[in-house]
Amino acid sequence: MEHHSVQRFIAIVTASFVLLALLSLLAGFCGGTHNDAVLEHRSNKTVSITQHRKLLHPANTAMVEPNRIWGDKCSMADIVITQGPTTPLPNGIPTYTVDIINMCLNGCDISGIHLSCGWFSSARLINPKLFKRLHYNDCLVNDGRPLINGDSISFQYANTFLYPLSVSKVICV
Repeated sequence: MEHHSVQRFIAIVTASFVLLALLSLLAGFCGGTHNDAVLEHRSNKTVSITQHRKLLHPANTAMVEPNRIWGDKCSMADIVITQGPTTPLPNGIPTYTVDIINMCLNGCDISGIHLSCGWFSSARLINPKLFKRLHYNDCLVNDGRPLINGDSISFQYANTFLYPLSVSKVICV
């Protein structure tokens, strides 16, 4: 008789641990900590994706549509910037992929693209012909050369946080 009660006790303890593990796993999926990506829209048609981090953003986060005067070829709003998290470096530093796209509807090429980028820096080397910081809050795209209509430039950077990037100046070609 005593042998059966020991087996029953072990079965109940084992079932309790399994149930507890299942409940904690379910809580992680349903209401636990979330690492879901969040899509944020900022000025100058900038779209960024952040993950599990909160950054301070300007109060007006509405999308800016091109405000063209009759005959204008392009505007800063024709350059769209997207960025989001990618696989971290082996040492754990987060990485982000940036896409800069010329979305001009008039078929225009845009050169001299400058971005507001703060003290942008990266633990991963970026080809300076694609993107480089010239001064504080001034980064140059595509070495100043034209970005053809519908074309894009992509690069990855590694830093502990995502840098807010927005278009500050363009030249319509």
